Amino acid sequence: MPVFLNSSDVDFETQFTALLGAKREDSPDVDATVAAIIADVRARGDEAVVELTNRFDRVTLTADQLRFSADEIDAAIAEVSDKDRAALELAAERIRAYHERQMPADDQWTDAAGATLGWRWSAVSAAGLYVPGGLATYPSSVLMNAIPAKVAGVERLAITVPTPDMQVNPLVLFAARLSGVDEIYRVGGAQAVAALAYGTESIPAVDKITGPGNAFVAAAKRRVFGKVGIDMIAGPSEILVIADKDNTPDWIALDLLSQAEHDESAQSILITDDADFGRAVADAVEKRLETLERREIAGKSWRDYGAVVTVRDLDEAAALSNRIAPEHLELCVADPVALSEKTVHAGAIFLGQYTPEAIGDYVGGPNHVLPTARSARFSSGLSVMDFLKRTTLSQMTPAALKAIGPAAESLAISESLEAHGLSVRARLDALNE
Repeated sequence: MPVFLNSSDVDFETQFTALLGAKREDSPDVDATVAAIIADVRARGDEAVVELTNRFDRVTLTADQLRFSADEIDAAIAEVSDKDRAALELAAERIRAYHERQMPADDQWTDAAGATLGWRWSAVSAAGLYVPGGLATYPSSVLMNAIPAKVAGVERLAITVPTPDMQVNPLVLFAARLSGVDEIYRVGGAQAVAALAYGTESIPAVDKITGPGNAFVAAAKRRVFGKVGIDMIAGPSEILVIADKDNTPDWIALDLLSQAEHDESAQSILITDDADFGRAVADAVEKRLETLERREIAGKSWRDYGAVVTVRDLDEAAALSNRIAPEHLELCVADPVALSEKTVHAGAIFLGQYTPEAIGDYVGGPNHVLPTARSARFSSGLSVMDFLKRTTLSQMTPAALKAIGPAAESLAISESLEAHGLSVRARLDALNE
């Protein structure tokens, strides 16, 4: 059964703190294994990638088969139904339109001292996207990772997707085509991350790696960070729903289960100002679990990590939400916009009872790659900004250098960096001759 908490209880703070601190992710000690895989790929390149891929994915590939050919992609895409094709095209259109609005502007100005200052934005040259493989894959994640990269202006975009037993989801390849992906490799695991980071004979290195994966992929991303950029280390999915009694319990139950069915370690929390409504939602969850296709996964998640929290009012709900800093936050209340102004720590907010989180996973437009494990307190979801970098610009005129140069010289002297100061002084002396 999920945990039932009430903010009026004497020991609520202790119980709520325990809820926040519950360890949900099964993190086996894979770092040593991953370190060895990365070292092997760096040393042997394609040979190591092929050997590891054949072993883990039960295939018999050669180096020249690591990359999908255009004919293979075309053949797989031909299997996509018209209905699925239309759905992915709609999703791609909406995701692209949303992310195009995120593009920042360059700027440049001349200040009072006569110095010209500014910045410009430019995309990373190459990015690699990790896509979990097999038939149980998520084409929506391809769209969410690849489209922002292309909108940002990434010239070369590569995908790695394992194909265990040579199985591949045609929707993944179609999503890649829709997104403008340039290269698709049938490689997974830590060896895929290593190949993207360091390059092999067949897989050129990239500048940034994004995308979800298992514990081995996460550990590999941690290890290659610094050599390349990464998006984030994502944990299990999570949703927080704040709902008043004027909702349909079954709708809220389904929203909670939409994340619980992802993973046994996922977490679904309801905060409500009506205890009876909270019980009704919990009952609706149990009813749905009788028939839900992924009921074993969702049921374990709900029993082990689910929670129903009753609060005095919605202000208290907002305060608790900010402490949770959820990946997904649904505000199913009379005035969701007003409440959203008080819930400042969340990866994504869904306003009103007709905006289920699942819309955001697929066709809403905003990105569904979001911070988990309370990291929404200090980080954001994936965007075009993850594929851009800012370069600052400065230009001094002789007059500007005369105006501000002496201050730079003084600060350099105070820090005992003689050459710094002299590089300014030499120019000032030349101007004074």
